[in-house]
Amino acid sequence: MDNSIFLLIFSLLLLQSPISASNLHKLKQLRSDFHSQEQTFPSSSSNAIPPTKFFEVTKPIKLPKGKPCSYNVLTHDFAFTYGKPPVFANYTPPSNCPYQSFSKIVLEWKAASKGRQFDRIFGVWVGGVEILRSCTAEPRATGIVWTVKKDITRYQSLLLSNQTLAVSLRNVVDGTYTGIYHVHINVHFYPHESKVETLASGSEIPADLILPISKNIPSDNGFWFEIQNSTDKGLKEFKIPQNAYKAVLEVYVSFHENDEFWYTNPPDSYLNANNLTDTPGHGAFREVVVTLDKKNVVGSIWPFTVIYTGGVNPLLWRPITGIGSFDLPSYDIDVTPFLGTILDGKVHSLGFKVTNALNVWYIDANLHLWLDRKSSRTEGKLVNHIAKPLVESVVSDFNGLNGTFSISAKRSILSNGWVRSSFGNISTSFVQDLTYSSSMVIEKNGDKQTVNQIISFNDSVHSKLPSHVHNFISETQRTFSLNLDSDTLDKGNGTYLAVANITLGFDENKSKNAASGFSKSSLKNVQDGQGTMVVKNNLVISGVGATQQEYKYKSKGFCYFRKVSASNYTILYDKVRKLCNKRLNNGSHSGSASLFFL
Repeated sequence: MDNSIFLLIFSLLLLQSPISASNLHKLKQLRSDFHSQEQTFPSSSSNAIPPTKFFEVTKPIKLPKGKPCSYNVLTHDFAFTYGKPPVFANYTPPSNCPYQSFSKIVLEWKAASKGRQFDRIFGVWVGGVEILRSCTAEPRATGIVWTVKKDITRYQSLLLSNQTLAVSLRNVVDGTYTGIYHVHINVHFYPHESKVETLASGSEIPADLILPISKNIPSDNGFWFEIQNSTDKGLKEFKIPQNAYKAVLEVYVSFHENDEFWYTNPPDSYLNANNLTDTPGHGAFREVVVTLDKKNVVGSIWPFTVIYTGGVNPLLWRPITGIGSFDLPSYDIDVTPFLGTILDGKVHSLGFKVTNALNVWYIDANLHLWLDRKSSRTEGKLVNHIAKPLVESVVSDFNGLNGTFSISAKRSILSNGWVRSSFGNISTSFVQDLTYSSSMVIEKNGDKQTVNQIISFNDSVHSKLPSHVHNFISETQRTFSLNLDSDTLDKGNGTYLAVANITLGFDENKSKNAASGFSKSSLKNVQDGQGTMVVKNNLVISGVGATQQEYKYKSKGFCYFRKVSASNYTILYDKVRKLCNKRLNNGSHSGSASLFFL
């Protein structure tokens, strides 16, 4: 096939006026002020080319051997949906399935599009509970397809009763943006392989009840709270059953518009000194703070820097998309120590705010609750709560538009409490330790910017159970890394190159010691991208993008390795290995049955 097929010709006006040499966010403007259009093909040639398959590199879901009961819960074409409410559908659990006990439940999102379109953030909710947040792929003239599969077993208490399913995907279709997203959502229910197998074998038993911590009435942008600035708050009142003995808050987070690239934002002092009024600022640090009853800080989230499928340079993500872009991560905060303060049958509230935020952040959460079926009421007490204030340091050294900026931050949160139920007295402590460092260099009068950022996001849960039951310990260590180098090179005659090189890293190590034994897993996910666009007279006339990724996951009995590379829609190599190294030692030991832990 002729290589020109893969050459992107950008035909929309880049800016209404020439780009200033002092514009630090040139790549952002390249992203937002124009959109790509492929070379026009004859209709017969276009129809003969199969659609391109986009994908995010991740491990496959470990499935039981039995055949699932599969149901289509929504088929819809998302055309012009901007400013309109979400699409709703009646959700009913499987009734004709030969079995009614499930070991795994999987959501499958399948979509196709053709033409020209931006990337669009979207969410899927069941009963107001968000079960998937994702980003669409950007289509091409010959069409694209992509599939997202997500293990949604943790939401099984919702999925086994009648609910309302909602999908918010704000899309624009007109004479310029022609891509319609054709979507199918299926849910697959897998049976138990044996009578003694428990639901979600090898992980925590799903909650008995899940409360949506989101907007009561969805807007045209779904159930999300929209955080516009650092003083804005999202707040939801709730009341829990008085027989709860465990509670975990699952939080979904994404950032957009002026904060889509918050990790590149310079301090306000620099912007003010250079009279840069149209460049996003507030520095390059963000955190999501979660409060209970407007006072207790129960947890903090320092999010992974997800780059959407049109971010930085759209050519980087074709067809390999950015880490987390098709299945944005959610973050768990164990609020069991606080149960003693909210088991009183009264209304309480959970709130969300974002430090240093610019518009806009989309945030909502799900409160997972485990209930004592042998008791109508449990009791508890918060014994200790220490939420140390955020410590943030910013060191700036600049002269005109050139300068260096160093940011560091740290925070720790500890909560400890007990709950008394029919199982006995359970003491739980939850600890978060977070550190952040970022170095930013701006050179060439603002034309070149380099960012190196590392986030360490660690948490642990320790539960002391009754003496006859094994104690529970869960620890997670995460490291999120980002290295971004953007530059513009003047080629004369009104032409320049916009260059972006990026490295993303998502490392996660988990360990769990419970009644079912000891387990651990490790994930190392690294992505490198190089992109160049040629701009002449404020029009992007050509470009090239390449991405390489290495994904390594290890756990006892299940390993997955993938090394893949692509350039301008073409896969250069793709190596997959699923066998575990025999030297990997994730030994386990058996123990007596526990309450909510396996």
